[in-house]
Amino acid sequence: MASYSHFLLLYLFLMSSVICQVTEFISIDCGGTSNYTDPITGLAWISDNGTIMNYGKSAEVEITNGNMQYRRRRDFPIDSKKYCYTLGTKERRRYLVRATFQYGILGNGDAYPQFDLYLDATKWSTVVVLDASRGYVKEMIIRAPSSSIDVCMCCASTGSPFISTLELRPLNLSMYATDFEDNFFLEVAARVNFGALSKDVIRYPDDPYDRIWDSDLEKRQNYLVGVAPGTVRINTSKYINTRTREYPPVKVMQTAVVGTQGALSYRLNLDDFPANARAYAYFAEIEDLGANETRKFKLQQPYFPDYSNAVVNIAENANGSHTLYEPSYMNVTLDFVLSFSFVKTRDSTRGPLLNAIEISKYIRIEPRTDSQDVTVLNALRSLSAESAWTKEQGDPCVPAQWDWVNCTSTTPPRITKIALSGKNLKGEIPPEINNMETLTELWLDGNLLTGPIPGISNLVNLKIVHLENNKLSGQLPKYLGSFPNLQELYIQNNYFSGEIPSGLLTGKITINYEHNPGLHKAAGKKIHSKLILGISIGILAALLVVLIGSLLFLRNLQRKTSHQKTAVQGSSLRVNAKPSTAYSVSRGWHMMDEGVSYYIPLSEIEEATKKFSKKIGRGSFGTVYYGQMKDGKEVAVKIMGDSTTHMTQQFVTEVALLSRIHHRNLVPLIGYCEEENQRILVYEYMHNGTLRDHIHGSVNQKRLDWLARLQIAEDSAKGLEYLHTGCNPSIIHRDVKTSNILLDINMRAKVSDFGLSRQAEEDLTHVSSVARGTVGYLDPEYYANQQLTEKSDVYSFGVVLLELLSGKKPVSTEDFGAEMNIVHWARALIRKGDAMSIVDPVLIGNVKIESIWRIAEVAIQCVEQRAVSRPGMQEIILAIQEANKIEKGTYGCQKLHSGSSKAQSSRKTLLTSFLEIENQSPDSSNGCLVPAAR
Repeated sequence: MASYSHFLLLYLFLMSSVICQVTEFISIDCGGTSNYTDPITGLAWISDNGTIMNYGKSAEVEITNGNMQYRRRRDFPIDSKKYCYTLGTKERRRYLVRATFQYGILGNGDAYPQFDLYLDATKWSTVVVLDASRGYVKEMIIRAPSSSIDVCMCCASTGSPFISTLELRPLNLSMYATDFEDNFFLEVAARVNFGALSKDVIRYPDDPYDRIWDSDLEKRQNYLVGVAPGTVRINTSKYINTRTREYPPVKVMQTAVVGTQGALSYRLNLDDFPANARAYAYFAEIEDLGANETRKFKLQQPYFPDYSNAVVNIAENANGSHTLYEPSYMNVTLDFVLSFSFVKTRDSTRGPLLNAIEISKYIRIEPRTDSQDVTVLNALRSLSAESAWTKEQGDPCVPAQWDWVNCTSTTPPRITKIALSGKNLKGEIPPEINNMETLTELWLDGNLLTGPIPGISNLVNLKIVHLENNKLSGQLPKYLGSFPNLQELYIQNNYFSGEIPSGLLTGKITINYEHNPGLHKAAGKKIHSKLILGISIGILAALLVVLIGSLLFLRNLQRKTSHQKTAVQGSSLRVNAKPSTAYSVSRGWHMMDEGVSYYIPLSEIEEATKKFSKKIGRGSFGTVYYGQMKDGKEVAVKIMGDSTTHMTQQFVTEVALLSRIHHRNLVPLIGYCEEENQRILVYEYMHNGTLRDHIHGSVNQKRLDWLARLQIAEDSAKGLEYLHTGCNPSIIHRDVKTSNILLDINMRAKVSDFGLSRQAEEDLTHVSSVARGTVGYLDPEYYANQQLTEKSDVYSFGVVLLELLSGKKPVSTEDFGAEMNIVHWARALIRKGDAMSIVDPVLIGNVKIESIWRIAEVAIQCVEQRAVSRPGMQEIILAIQEANKIEKGTYGCQKLHSGSSKAQSSRKTLLTSFLEIENQSPDSSNGCLVPAAR
């Protein structure tokens, strides 16, 4: 009676979970004309007509079986477009996604369809219909990468793309978890129920997760053949305990095949193989063995050293009969034709037994179009929401581009062209467009756009811009004239006002600015002023000859008396003659007008700063003052403290570099000034000061939470990554530290202070340089051999990450003693597996341990002694993004609590995990469950 009560409670529990599960099922009858409930499964099906899918047409299917969902299909046009269904998901939850294809009888002139099936940007499969009466099932197991996924049909080779059903099934807990799910989906290749009682599949409600288990009696051509002699089918009505990792249905486990002559063997075709696969075998002892009877067997074929030597003893492995044992083969290479066999051991009295198998192929997840670009495209679509062109589905670039965009072939894809001429756009150009750094062509002409041109200073790759015939207003940004690649600018028939930037009128750019009543060229100097200037020059001509001669004499004299010093300075002053360098320096350290940043007269700067009345900071370069320009723009004005050769070179370097680099995570240089022995730099004002202020500032200041720190880390890493890979030649910052990471009004980070930066020669892997930088951040390898590479910046950024983690300064005798610094201290703790002792106390209790460990691991990699062992900035960015996702999600994470030794020991570093894998015993495999030798 007690066992019956236990079974009843278990049954009620399972049924309650099934009811909850079904409410989250999505079942779409593609081409169906109405919603209904399937009388066989009890599942509710919805039609895709009109609301879910607006493309294609419904077609009737002539079939012999009675399943309602296969009586109609949806056919799509034969063209170059893709046709997609969007399914809502919960990020990081695992799902089974299933698409079925039942074509029916071919009509006159029809061809057997062949087309591609995609999940997001990842090619799922090529659907090839070889038998019109057969239904083709494609299943994928995924961990949802975002809040929705797209299932798309496209690229038909023959016939037209079509689909019969689309289903989404949430999975439970850790079902189908793998070590590789960040980078791979699982395409189901086979799921076979052995010893089945009929040819019918088993699915919901017998399987609460609605997996489809094929019967081993349904022997399609070359599907499951080669049964060994002596194979018999057995079954039981007893309950089987299947509460294991994958929760297979009890009904499947109640049947099995047994090799009475000592062997079980089958041959199975696997579509799209050879490939790496995840395989599961399901064993449940459903026969009552005698006291002296045993069932022991091994996997004989295929032979895998890690698995084939292990002995399966079901009753012992599963802790009793009528209990499931499911060894996993987490990553094995399988051929197209899989021949497998189990054989009994010499000391076994019974032959091998098999209830079911499941095999899935790893498919690498391809990245979707950059999310920042997609944000802009969606914003543009919202400006003309009812138009047909806004209804294009799926990813903008993969597998087929939307009609109005062009994309790169990079990973991830980026948008290079937006073509929306005459598309009835109403409203303002979205400001997020400034994030589309790869954009080269922008066609927004012939619409009803209003407002000013938003800030687009990052779009330095723009070549062609068409904004004519709109209702745009405001002034043209001055930096348009310095865009290095701009070839065409059409802005006629708008309401622009103010001066046209002089750089647009040099003749290098084709520009049309007619019919903008308030727009005009810069006011020319009056004739009489030019005459006066000419006369003055004429009067002084003779005097100038004398002066020039005197200067030449003094210059030669100076060279003779200080030859060595001048030689050093000359070397520093020499300007790179490569075309990519858009600046030069004249004699005497003055900037010449060759495309450098906007020159601002000293009088304007004095007016903006109210005679330098508000001091906001001081650095090695000099004092920084707050200012506000005439147009209301807030600025930070930095005045060089002295005129030494080194400081002057920093000034020249910063102006030169910031004149040609533009990125949202670099502090933009607005202009510079050289007057009355003053050298001044004018930057965009950053309202929230430096990262150092927020980490090491006053105890009364509100400290940054973990998500804010991760965002700042990602922003600054992207700025450095742009310097290293987005510039030609690449730029090495040389002074990365928290005081050179500034925070804007929205707490977004920008890297600043390029005075020590150096350009790497294109044909060299390093730059030889006297070691410069800040104590605590300086790369020890660079300091030792003076060979400068991008990895020197990586080391410094690793120190910044450790500061974000710990809240401690890089060098502190109070925290680390005289012989230690933050790198030595953190490295020792992390290698012991004790991340808890590193974490800033203000974060304790409010951060997930997995997120902390991800940053700790990449930080320690950054500060490796040898540069070759350090990651690149792109790898660092990915690690930070992963930590961010972990912190925001619910995947396998615990909150940190003070004194939690369990939390410390539950997480292993990448290094220790690797060592464990390398030193595994033959009975383990990557931490996965495998048959144990007994």
